[in-house]
Amino acid sequence: MSKKLLQHINNPADLRTLERSQLPQLAKELREFIIDIVAVKEGHLGASLGVVELTIALHYVFDTPNDLLVWDVGHQAYGHKILTGRRTKFDTNRQLGGLSGFPKRSESNYDTFGVGHSSTSISAALGMALASQLKGENKHHIAVIGDASIASGMAFEGLNHAGVTDADLLVILNDNAIGIDPSVGALKNYLTAVKEGKNPKQNNMIKSLNFNYTGPLDGHDLEGLIKELVRLKKVKGPKFLHIITTKGKGLQQAEDDQVKYHAPGKFDASTGELIKQTTDNLPPKFQDVFGLTLVELAKSNPKIIGITPAMLSGSSMKFMMEAFPERTFDVGIAEQHAVTLSAGMATQGMVVFCNIYSTFFQRAYDQFIHDVALQNLPVIFCLDRAGLVGEDGATHHGVFDIAFLRCVPNIMIYAPRDEIDLQNILYTASLGLKHPIAIRYPRGRGKNNNWQSPALFQKIEIGKAQKLKKGKKVAILSTGTIADNIIAVLQELEDPDRYAHYHFGFIKPLDEKKLHKICDKFPIIITVEDGVTVGGFGSAILEFSAKNDYINEIYLCGVPDHFIEHGSIHELQQLCNIDVDGLKTLLSDLD
Repeated sequence: MSKKLLQHINNPADLRTLERSQLPQLAKELREFIIDIVAVKEGHLGASLGVVELTIALHYVFDTPNDLLVWDVGHQAYGHKILTGRRTKFDTNRQLGGLSGFPKRSESNYDTFGVGHSSTSISAALGMALASQLKGENKHHIAVIGDASIASGMAFEGLNHAGVTDADLLVILNDNAIGIDPSVGALKNYLTAVKEGKNPKQNNMIKSLNFNYTGPLDGHDLEGLIKELVRLKKVKGPKFLHIITTKGKGLQQAEDDQVKYHAPGKFDASTGELIKQTTDNLPPKFQDVFGLTLVELAKSNPKIIGITPAMLSGSSMKFMMEAFPERTFDVGIAEQHAVTLSAGMATQGMVVFCNIYSTFFQRAYDQFIHDVALQNLPVIFCLDRAGLVGEDGATHHGVFDIAFLRCVPNIMIYAPRDEIDLQNILYTASLGLKHPIAIRYPRGRGKNNNWQSPALFQKIEIGKAQKLKKGKKVAILSTGTIADNIIAVLQELEDPDRYAHYHFGFIKPLDEKKLHKICDKFPIIITVEDGVTVGGFGSAILEFSAKNDYINEIYLCGVPDHFIEHGSIHELQQLCNIDVDGLKTLLSDLD
């Protein structure tokens, strides 16, 4: 189909030249454009398809970028990007050097706030609105937030503040009953009742927070949306528009399976069918090793609990939910609550596995320090997606966890080398620990093709490092799965006997006994990690060396002191010089 209208839309000013009667056609073209590109390039599909009409209506009614529009999380912002001058570059979305998969201030003045984590839009837009008041500017400020994100504490903090201001703020609730997994909790049940007309208007919780509430409206009725947005432009103070949308709208498979088509990978644009990639004889995903191991451990230990903030599928906690639903808790997008809930259960003797993506664990740092570490509660934190995660970019890389965890008393930190190592540290933790532990592991697959749901476990000795290879002159110290790159490098060298290789699964506590031997024997030490070098594993080795008056030459390899953008994991490792070629070059330079 010829994109007759869309190909002439280079910015919202062009959009506003169209007649309202033309907008449904534009919506159809925009959906097809998104589907065609994402089918080949991959990305977040369902959310963007669900807000096509809303996106068009917002840019048609409001004077963006003078009026400020903030998208929560940003999964749904593909249509926004296409209509705001990035149509011809959209095929570079999430690729190295291309467009970011999320709104990003440095990319466009239409991206008013950088996002990627949930529940920030209301606070940000309110901040903008109050700033506009102080500057005497007449602007509109719009926050678009989903029903999963609005259940987070930060969103309620923003609503609570906004309700006692006279700020020109419009909050639009995009209610599709699903985030990455289906929405959960009492608020979800409340919104369902509102949609079904079972909740009387006088009990409207949004009105009680002093918002001018309207809705729920059909979020796919362009004419109705435009009429209501035009009306709301004239209403003073905080306003709230509740719209009902269908995630994946316009692609039947995406509507029918909204979890899978949130970010489906490659698919046939004409049929919507996923392009099957064989998984025969492939190593397991680390997340599945976690999920299946947890179920196995829970079979023999009734005190084992699983907790995750809205990541049942992404963390593979879904296996625990299927096997032991009474001992598995999806708390919604509420990382702070997840951590302190875990702490509360731990005080009662429960063995709590709290699974949170590394980047999202940042959101619960105070709870981790104050509620867990300070009380020395043995919560088992499983930090999925640690290290460089790839195309989701700077907002999602789990590269800071070693640095921000290592400085906290009582915590133990472990980075398994492979999936066998992961299952064994999970088993070890389940036996009972004296301290909390953070187990960090990467996105993607391991390397053991024959791994099955675990039956045999080996207990790991706390605080012990492992010698992987003998050597004479240079000691390479690594933590986590980055060891595979070093092993590959050493297999290619002409003089591999020059290099010893040690795996430090435990970053804290460090194996100081082994470190003394290493520092005594090797004049040159190289540390390699997939986290930031500032404050990370290498910093720990430097601190040990300085404390004990060693004079070794120590070289730190890892993520440098700037935010790493999006690209494939291999490309990003290349940028950080921790890929095979980068490490090989380093060793050659030392020779």
